[in-house]
Amino acid sequence: MQAAGREVTAQYARALLQAAQETGIALDEALVARLRSAERVPLAWQDELWEQYCAGAADPLAGLRLGLRMQVGHLDSAGMLLVTCATLGEALEELTAYAPVIGAGSFSLRHEGPLVRVEFEHDFAVRPLERTEAALTTLLHLARWATGGHVGAVALDLAHPAPGPDPAHSAVLGVPVRFGAAVDALVLDAEELDLPLVQANAALRDHLRELADRTLARLGSQDLAVRVREVVLAHPDWGRERVAEHLAHSGRHLNRLLAEDGLSFSAVRERTLEQLAVRALEQGERVSDVALRLGYSDETAFTRAFRRWRGETPGQLRARSAGAAPG
Repeated sequence: MQAAGREVTAQYARALLQAAQETGIALDEALVARLRSAERVPLAWQDELWEQYCAGAADPLAGLRLGLRMQVGHLDSAGMLLVTCATLGEALEELTAYAPVIGAGSFSLRHEGPLVRVEFEHDFAVRPLERTEAALTTLLHLARWATGGHVGAVALDLAHPAPGPDPAHSAVLGVPVRFGAAVDALVLDAEELDLPLVQANAALRDHLRELADRTLARLGSQDLAVRVREVVLAHPDWGRERVAEHLAHSGRHLNRLLAEDGLSFSAVRERTLEQLAVRALEQGERVSDVALRLGYSDETAFTRAFRRWRGETPGQLRARSAGAAPG
């Protein structure tokens, strides 16, 4: 279900305009004028742009090739935030929180033993195959760039079927592409989460995070999940009923509204608590203090939840962060 009034960042739309100009794809001049003057781009305009771009390209790899052209600036402040993180893992965690700033779908991390899956969800009604391939290819492309080319990637999983008997996706990306997968995802070796980013800058990252938070707050009137996240950030110990009351809903109605976008209060809250916990532990806070602040009954309950989220204990993350800090 598409939410009325949803928007994407103008920089993302302009990446398509630039690619169209450089490859000779003709776009409607009135649409181009609207896009160039917009600060945020309504989803309906973005749908028009994608349809015209893909029709003009007449290339089954149009989305893939666009993803390989994307630059950090095309992802607005969120893109700059991601590349100033300390590690690839931290950047991916931030991506799951700040993808609404970009407005082109949502991401989540799933740890599966030695692998981690960066899963992509969307509700695109127009050119969903090309847009999915563009989003995941952008992720792979920028991850390679941000780590100095050290990301290998295990596979790119695409839920849609192969476009033909001999698709060139794997050859173009240099990564196995598996069609007909259960979920769209970039699959990485979990050890790659520790790769350092070449543009890491803690002070700039914190400044950009504040900027991204303000952008999320402005978008909050359009995205219920963002509003829930903002309340949980301010009151991490609140449960569903109290958060729902703050947003003028009942707990059941809040969950129903979130379910329309394929979400639940529990999923949004836990994702936000995970972000808060990781930041606090990386800054050296004691595990017991973090557990108390986030509303857990005791340190054991918090450790159990954290291990489910991250595949390690809070103490292990805290120790690893302390070991990585400059002496």
